[in-house]
Amino acid sequence: MKVLVAVKRVIDANVKVRVKTDGSGVETANVKMAMNPFCEIAVEEAVRMKEAGVATEIVAVSCGGASCAETLRTALAMGADRGIHVQTDLALQPLGVAKLLKAVIEKEQPKLVITGKQAIDDDSNQTGQMVAGLLGWAQGTFASKLTVEGEQLRAKREVDGGLETVLLKLPAVVTTDLRLNEPRYASLPNIMKAKKKPIEALTPDALGVDPTPRLTVLKVIEPPKRKSGTKVKTVAELVEKLRNEAKVI
Repeated sequence: MKVLVAVKRVIDANVKVRVKTDGSGVETANVKMAMNPFCEIAVEEAVRMKEAGVATEIVAVSCGGASCAETLRTALAMGADRGIHVQTDLALQPLGVAKLLKAVIEKEQPKLVITGKQAIDDDSNQTGQMVAGLLGWAQGTFASKLTVEGEQLRAKREVDGGLETVLLKLPAVVTTDLRLNEPRYASLPNIMKAKKKPIEALTPDALGVDPTPRLTVLKVIEPPKRKSGTKVKTVAELVEKLRNEAKVI
């Protein structure tokens, strides 16, 4: 079974995000970038499937500028077999990415597509669902456990009321939740091997897709800073402040 994994390059989760002075977006110049944490979980799950003998090939796909090749190399070092880089300098939005992934999927014909449930930069939580919708495939979102059963996939997912188990008919699209696994660190030998693994370069035009953004960002602003707290001496004073100042009781 061929597994296709979508990965995204984002600002490193440990870096403090700064808004541009003109409010047009967040600052990415000279900022450390990394693979989206949920995408790391997706790659790890695909690698575990291959180690278990379920998957035969893992294809990592990333859409974006030239620097996305570094993210693909990280996926290859983690265990993916080859990469596909859809090169574009456009500011991609979920629908544009979904259309590009649909074209790549139709070209590669995988049985399973795994994506992160969301990216930590825009938190859209849309791409996986859109890909499934465009393809007309079954989908299992926020998966915390996956089990392949022949031509079906059993996915345990987290919902508001607890856990829900769904049985998907392959081919299918799955989006990963935090509790699915813990991604491994790429070893030095695997990092060296990843340099020799192939990365195919494609363009939106070659795929017959127009990923032009349909939404316009009007302004990006930082959230207001929290005011410093105050210490109280007695419980009565605390209750008085909660009632009269905070007005929460």
